Amino acid sequence: MQWQGRSVRKSTGGRYRKSRGKKSAELARAPADTHIGEDRRKILRTFGSNHKVRALRAMYATVANTREGWTRRALIETVEENTANPNYVRRNLLNRGAIIRTEEGRARIVSRPGQHGVINAVLIE
Repeated sequence: MQWQGRSVRKSTGGRYRKSRGKKSAELARAPADTHIGEDRRKILRTFGSNHKVRALRAMYATVANTREGWTRRALIETVEENTANPNYVRRNLLNRGAIIRTEEGRARIVSRPGQHGVINAVLIE
């Protein structure tokens, strides 16, 4: 879990003295950690009665080829690169910016699976 309260440091670098402890309302939700597998989604109610769709597992990606102008649903084979965290490659975690290998070729994920619930990717080869 991640605490989303006020920073301990001021913009000048000085410290704020804490007048109270951390509150449970300031905690963030657990990350989605979207894996490759049979489709599984979770709907969350957010502030203002809106909602987010979390993709917990995903098997297919919508891959777009911008040069030829087509879009296809392709099976995700594996995660090849991830600039966010090298350990995500070993764990096959899908997040924005990850490079995946699909039936159509290598593609970069441009959507946010933990926020939008879908995986959209752009072909890079």
